[in-house]
Amino acid sequence: MFLGFTAFTWFHTILSLVALAAGFVVVRDLFASRTPPALTAIYISTAALTDVTGFGFNFPFGPSHVVGIISLVFLAVVILAYYVFKLAGPWRWIYAAGQVVTLYFLVFVLVAQFFKKIPALTALAPTLSEPPFAVAQTVVVVIFAWLTYRAARSFDPPIR
Repeated sequence: MFLGFTAFTWFHTILSLVALAAGFVVVRDLFASRTPPALTAIYISTAALTDVTGFGFNFPFGPSHVVGIISLVFLAVVILAYYVFKLAGPWRWIYAAGQVVTLYFLVFVLVAQFFKKIPALTALAPTLSEPPFAVAQTVVVVIFAWLTYRAARSFDPPIR
């Protein structure tokens, strides 16, 4: 155990941070109609592993597990759009929207973790049902709704 975290928790946390960093770059690239293969693969794989390893926490089954399942469904659609359908036709906007939505779920959990782990935020919303947490998550969802819309509308990569 290091700094109060088990090796499994560190592994999950590092995966999450890599997924977040790669995800922001992948989403940024959507607006330039770019899909760098290596970075896309890193994002998809670390996001999926983050979701899967998340099932190792918080038993019994709870809201965090539901978020993980929904995120995995979106990742499966992103994988189909990118690797199977090669972004052809409607799969172009489905891919773009799916990438932003999967990043949203990572950020949603990040905000929840901030409220759980940072004492000043925990004092504002100790049960995550108080208004400060709701306001923070509302801001995040509005930003990501706008990003999803813009990415789906503007993403127009060359045919692969």
